[in-house]
Amino acid sequence: MNHKIKSTQNISRDCMVCGVENDYGLKTRFHETEQNEVIAVFSPQKFHQSYPNVTHGGIAATILDETIGRAIMIFHDQSTFGVTVELNVKYKKPVPYGVELKAVGRITKDRGRLFEGTGELYLPDGTLAASAEGKFMKRKLTQITDSDFIDNDWFSPDDFPDEISI
Repeated sequence: MNHKIKSTQNISRDCMVCGVENDYGLKTRFHETEQNEVIAVFSPQKFHQSYPNVTHGGIAATILDETIGRAIMIFHDQSTFGVTVELNVKYKKPVPYGVELKAVGRITKDRGRLFEGTGELYLPDGTLAASAEGKFMKRKLTQITDSDFIDNDWFSPDDFPDEISI
């Protein structure tokens, strides 16, 4: 399925999920679709493994957590985050490393400070590898970090694709 991309979300320098300067991070890019979903694109590496040739389940949970939590940005701004209150992950297939993977997240309920969402992690052939549902609290970056981070380490990538296929 093809998803038209309307924008890309901010990333940072050192985050384990999106940090472009974190040697052991996932270096994930997050894109907003015309259907108000977030698509995460990333490639786990061998140092993210659990069993041989399998990405650790905690990495799968992490990417789903971040993707769903970021979906709230579509409805607010680049400085509104979801801080996890509860996350339930269902694992369906082993997740390989060394390949490009995609996760999709969306908001299902938005009630004041709390919101709920769901997400899926897909293998390169489009097979569902894991799914999650969670509850999150809305937080502004200024409630989580300082202005130095916001001014120097939180930025929008220069480019993003017109379309992503899953």
